[in-house]
Amino acid sequence: MLADEVGAQAYSGSLDSNVCLPDEWFDSLIGFIGSVLPVWRDDPIRPHKTSENGLTAQLCSRLSSASRHTPGWDFLQFKREEPDDTDGRRSIDIAIAPSGTVIWIEGREYTEYQTLLPIECKRLPTPAGSERDEREYIYSRFSSTGGIQRFKAGHHGAAHNRAAMIGYIQANDIATWATQLDQWIDELGTSNSGDWSSIDRVFLSRHDTTSRTASLRSNHARRQKLSQIIIDHLWIEM
Repeated sequence: MLADEVGAQAYSGSLDSNVCLPDEWFDSLIGFIGSVLPVWRDDPIRPHKTSENGLTAQLCSRLSSASRHTPGWDFLQFKREEPDDTDGRRSIDIAIAPSGTVIWIEGREYTEYQTLLPIECKRLPTPAGSERDEREYIYSRFSSTGGIQRFKAGHHGAAHNRAAMIGYIQANDIATWATQLDQWIDELGTSNSGDWSSIDRVFLSRHDTTSRTASLRSNHARRQKLSQIIIDHLWIEM
């Protein structure tokens, strides 16, 4: 059963039409997404894809199915290429929203029309191209397409203080990329590339060598007088 594969969480059963949840609930949500990742990757009927769009479309579908079949998560919907809450010209790779209910978290209301958690997805390594920056998970010198860069600049998730990123690791391994990201962030901190410093480092909190997945976290100051944002990173070796 799918529900058994991904595991039930603390918030079980259907929710009432108006529910209050603590801010710490986001940690449980990240845990749920992380539990789905290896089940999705290892699904024998999953068509082989390598592009970011193809992988993200597949994952979004699997998350939607998993939430419907897992007690405690059946009140969520996972939406692809959803316009950002603040800047509708920009799209979020995966947006999580309530489905058929109203949720309150720390005094803030979320309906089915509002994003609970914005998620950006990136491949590691960055695909080669004349205007592709190998550091694109973090930053791009060619545009504002860097993953963390978008959140730091407020281009994505300006209305949120929590966000997530999913890294599809297609070469090397989790330990190699954790070290590489630290190096790139340190280099950005000593360059003229903006307000980067060692504070922006991505810290590894869990590495499961059996499922070849990892959870990481970073905390970033933002521009435009926005509050700091916490980004949870979920990596999976494809």
